[in-house]
Amino acid sequence: MDKNVQKETSPMDTMDRKECLQMKKIILAIGGMTCSACSNGLEKYLSKQKGVENASVNLVMANATIEYDENILYQEKIEEFVKQAGFKSLGQFKEIKLDKKSKKEKIEFTIFSVLAIILMYISMGHMVGLPTINVINPHINPINYTFTLLILTIAFMIYGFDILKNGYKNLIHLTPNMDTLVGIGVISSFLYSLYGMFMILKGEHSYTMDLYFESAAIVIYFIKLGRYIDGISKDKTKEAIQKLVKITPDTAVIKRNGIERKVTLDEIIKGDIVVSRPGERIAVDGEIVTGKAHLDESFITGESKPTSKEKGSKVIAGSINYDGYLEYKAEKIGKESTISEIVRLVVEASNTKAPIAKVADTVSGYFVPAVIGIAIFTFFAYLIIGQPFSVALSTFVTILVVACPCSLGLATPLAIVISEGVCASKGILVKKSEILENAQKVDTIVFDKTGTLTYGKLKIAQLINYSDIKNEKLLQLIGSIEAKSTHPIGKAFTDYLEENKIEKIQIEEFENIAGLGITAKVNNEKIILGNSKILDKYSIQNNYLEDERKLAQNGNSIIYAVKENKIIALIGVNDIVRENAKEVVNSLNKNKIETIMLTGDNEETAKKIAKTIGITKVIANVMPQEKANMVKKLKQEGKYVMMCGDGINDSPALASANIGVSVNTGTDIAMDSSDVILTRNDLSSIMNLITISKKTIRNIKQNLFWAFFYNSLMIPVAIGLFKSIGISINPMLASFAMIFSSITVILNALRLR
Repeated sequence: MDKNVQKETSPMDTMDRKECLQMKKIILAIGGMTCSACSNGLEKYLSKQKGVENASVNLVMANATIEYDENILYQEKIEEFVKQAGFKSLGQFKEIKLDKKSKKEKIEFTIFSVLAIILMYISMGHMVGLPTINVINPHINPINYTFTLLILTIAFMIYGFDILKNGYKNLIHLTPNMDTLVGIGVISSFLYSLYGMFMILKGEHSYTMDLYFESAAIVIYFIKLGRYIDGISKDKTKEAIQKLVKITPDTAVIKRNGIERKVTLDEIIKGDIVVSRPGERIAVDGEIVTGKAHLDESFITGESKPTSKEKGSKVIAGSINYDGYLEYKAEKIGKESTISEIVRLVVEASNTKAPIAKVADTVSGYFVPAVIGIAIFTFFAYLIIGQPFSVALSTFVTILVVACPCSLGLATPLAIVISEGVCASKGILVKKSEILENAQKVDTIVFDKTGTLTYGKLKIAQLINYSDIKNEKLLQLIGSIEAKSTHPIGKAFTDYLEENKIEKIQIEEFENIAGLGITAKVNNEKIILGNSKILDKYSIQNNYLEDERKLAQNGNSIIYAVKENKIIALIGVNDIVRENAKEVVNSLNKNKIETIMLTGDNEETAKKIAKTIGITKVIANVMPQEKANMVKKLKQEGKYVMMCGDGINDSPALASANIGVSVNTGTDIAMDSSDVILTRNDLSSIMNLITISKKTIRNIKQNLFWAFFYNSLMIPVAIGLFKSIGISINPMLASFAMIFSSITVILNALRLR
């Protein structure tokens, strides 16, 4: 379904339906998946179960995200579905595990590598003129030769028993996969070789040259080799994400009843006072209650300069305390922490499928049954035209092995997961895989001004006082009210109070009026603060338009202060333009991406800032809901729109855009309205996202081309259509070719790193 339609017409219906169904989401770790046919089969099986609203299975991350009605299903029942489909649930997906090869696995793989060389030497050495050992020479001692091959092959079949077992289970559950193809081929070769061995024991030594024990063994070896390499490559795609997990310390010191004690992170509860000394990492997200220090938050914010923190400041788990003693109250622990939230978003994003991935999944889902059909048809066709049974069987096995869709299954998910890891390492959190496909389509980017193109770190530039209240008292009054606001402008006033050590006064009946300003009562007198539009709302006559114009000419945002329906002051607040904003806008313009500033600020101020950074189109004096309408209008004009805002006032516009990008400080990661979160507050991440998107789609198309090209080319070769011109392969070469194609896709995808 088109994303635009979903965003504009279906959220309420979806929300009502899910509330009614009591929807719950769970991510399960899955064992036994080896190729895309596995993940597709499990996904289809889960999706058709009653109570399952949506299921998405990720081959690379080896997990499944299931959205279900908890009135009908529960975790144990869903795990039973997984088992019925021929796979194993390993419980809830809690962490990204690297499949590091144990010493035992490495020794085992090394031993079978040596055995594979020995087996190849024994079975084929005499064909290429290598010296042979008489006791196992097929021409001198065929029985010894046959038994040697049998023993070695049995060892390989034990080594690859998991492949054979999985292939059988998936065939029984009508979800044939790569293991099914390999299993059928290996068992067929082994059974025919047993028949040949029986004939040799009866004295028919001509069967010695028709044994396929080595084919069965070497096919298993190459599959194991491919998975060994595949496991290493998948680990590399997870490393960037896992590094985030390791940022937080294992233990922390907490203070309870005045007594300090060392605990694990799991023992910390909300409200605990946690102690941090110089050189230590912050254990959990929280708020400083005592102390002052400089913290390194570069892993989240990208800011290399340490940030000064004191009482009331927020701290993020994983930050490094450089130089001070801190006591902070634990607020977000475990899965609620910023780091856990980042990891969750990245994992969930990798569990969504880009449209291009769905095409590959659909093809590979039909591909395996088709290959089995082609192999069976070719086998009987060979027998009908009078070819020996051994030739028909060899062709049958070759088709099954060479057509394994391993490379096809890896083509898209591997590239997507690698790209998501790259994005995460650059402070770009992508919530859905489809964003990585669609970001390269963007031709228009709409920027909010305050907090996006500017830092949102405002300062009071000028005060024009029309009242008889002294300036300091007036700013105390305004600052006390603005302290209740979440808008960046409010911070300018609270910073002023703190810097000048001015105490806040008591206010009552505070009210935020979206897009206009705020109101409150002080000593039973109503105070109104806001832009010029708030004057219209309360029908207040404005006789100070000339003063407003002069302030705006200097790049100020304008705040009117009104007391009992009379304007008492006009304040000019200056913002700081992001240092790389001009560079980013120039880069976007060079890439023929139109840039637009959309702001609630006055037009004169907005145009001055826009001119400074190179934006030519400015839409000013717009309310939050009007921003969304402007975005929709641009889409109706045929533009593919990315909206970049602060994720608070811009929520409607972010949700309306094709892609919503939220600039964020990193302390509140979960923003429902945006598709992408820039945790480092760096606008250059936008161009990085578009570049990564372009490279990812190009990489996926390359992978899919080579996977389809390989299968399209190799199946006719395996059938034997080119034997007349001397081109043919056997099962061993087929298994090597199959692994080579997968390695090609893996190496190509790894280039994205």
